[in-house]
Amino acid sequence: MIGSEVLEKLRSRLEGDVHLREVIRGSTTFLILRILGMIVAYAFTLLVTRKLGASAWGVFALSLTVLQIVSVLGRLGLDSALLRFIAQYRAKGQGKTAYHIYKKSLKIVFSFSLTLTVLVYFLSPVIAEKVFAKEYITPYLRVMSFGILPFTLLFINSESLRSLKKIKEYTAFQNLLPFFIALFITFFVFFALNEVNEMVVLVSYLMGIIIAFVLSFVILRKNFVKLSGEVHEVPLKSILYVSLPMMISSSLFMLMSWVDTVMLGIFRSEGEVGIYNVALRLSMITSFTLAAINSIAAPKFAEFWGKKDMEGLRKVAQQSTKLIFLASTPVLALFLLFPSFFMGLFGEEFKMGVFTLIILTVGQFVNSVCGSVGYILQMTGKQMLVQNVILFSLLINIGLNYLLIPKYGIEGAALASMVTTVMWNVVFLLFIRFRYGFWTIALSGG
Repeated sequence: MIGSEVLEKLRSRLEGDVHLREVIRGSTTFLILRILGMIVAYAFTLLVTRKLGASAWGVFALSLTVLQIVSVLGRLGLDSALLRFIAQYRAKGQGKTAYHIYKKSLKIVFSFSLTLTVLVYFLSPVIAEKVFAKEYITPYLRVMSFGILPFTLLFINSESLRSLKKIKEYTAFQNLLPFFIALFITFFVFFALNEVNEMVVLVSYLMGIIIAFVLSFVILRKNFVKLSGEVHEVPLKSILYVSLPMMISSSLFMLMSWVDTVMLGIFRSEGEVGIYNVALRLSMITSFTLAAINSIAAPKFAEFWGKKDMEGLRKVAQQSTKLIFLASTPVLALFLLFPSFFMGLFGEEFKMGVFTLIILTVGQFVNSVCGSVGYILQMTGKQMLVQNVILFSLLINIGLNYLLIPKYGIEGAALASMVTTVMWNVVFLLFIRFRYGFWTIALSGG
C-alpha cells in the first residue's frame, strides 16, 4: 500500500515536471547503455588478463593512456564548447548556426589531430624510453598513434550528438562500440587462430575506434540536416575563447586522472600498473550515475544559462544530485564490504589491489555526492575558474604521487587520487553555493 502511494506520487511529480522527466529518461537510456558498455569493457579486460596476464594489460593501459592524453590536446576543447554552443543556439531556434560552428570546429580539429598523429608516431621511441623507461613498448605506441585522429573526431561527433540530446547515440559511440568491436575481433582471432598477443589487442581496439567514428559521422550529419534557422557567422576567435580554457581544463583533468598510472609506470612494474588500472576501472562504477545524469543535464544547464533561468538551473542540479546519491550508495557498500571478491574476478594476483579499490571508491563516491559541479560551471561561462582549480589540483596530485608511490606503491597512487578528487569537488561546490546561491550536494536537502 505504501509502495503504491510512493509510486503514485512519483508518477504525479514526473507528469508535472518536464525537466525532471527528461533528465530521468535521458539518464536511464545512458545508464542502460553505459552498463552494457562496462560489461563489454570488463569482458575485454578479462579476456586479455586471463589469456595474457597483468603485464599485457599494463602495456595496453599505458598505450591507451597516451592515446587519451594526446586526444584531449587534439580536441582543443571544442568537444565541450560544441556541447555548450549547439545546445544554446538550438534552444534559440538557430540550428543552422550550430551546424556552422560544428563544421568550422571539425576542420580545425582534423588538421591539428593529424599533426599530433605524426608527432606521436615518430616520438614513440622517446616516450617509451624517456617517460616509461620501457623501450620495448615503442611499437605498441606507434600502432596506437594511428587512433589519435579517429578517436578525437569520435569525441567531437559524440559530444555534438549529446548537445542534440541524442543520448542513445552519444552513449553507444563513447562507451560501447569501440570496446564491443575490440572484444569481437580479439575473441574471433583467439578462437580462429588460437593465439592472441598484445599487438592483436591494440589493433582490435583501433579498429573499434575507426568503425565507431565512421558511424557517428553518418548519424550526426542526418541530425544536423534536420535543423532549421538562419546561419549567423560566429568568429573563430569567439569559439576558441570558450574552447581553449575548456581544452586546458580537459587536458589537466585527463592528466590528473591518468598521472597516477603514468607515474606507476615510471616507478613500478607493468604488473602493478595492470592491477591498479583494474581497481581504477572498478571504482569508476561508483560514479557511473553521475555520468548518466551529466549526459542529459549538461546540455540542459547550457539551455537554462542561455535563457537566464537560474531557478531552472538550480532545480535540475539538485534533482540530479539526489538521483546520483541514491544510486551510488549501494555500489559503495558492495565495494567496501567485498573488495577481495571483485578484484579476485580478474585473477588471484589482482587481490593485492584490495585496499587500492577501497581508497579509489571513496574518492569516486565524493565525486558522485557533490553532483555535476564541473559541468555547471563550464556551461555557465566559468571555464577559467575550472581551468585554474584543476591546474592546482593536478600539481598537488603530481606531488602526492611522487612522494607516495615509491614508498606505498599502488595504495599511494590511490590515496593521491582520492585526496585531489575530494579537493576540487569541494572547491567547485562552495563556489556554486556562494556565487549562484544554492547547494548541489544531495545531503543539503535541496
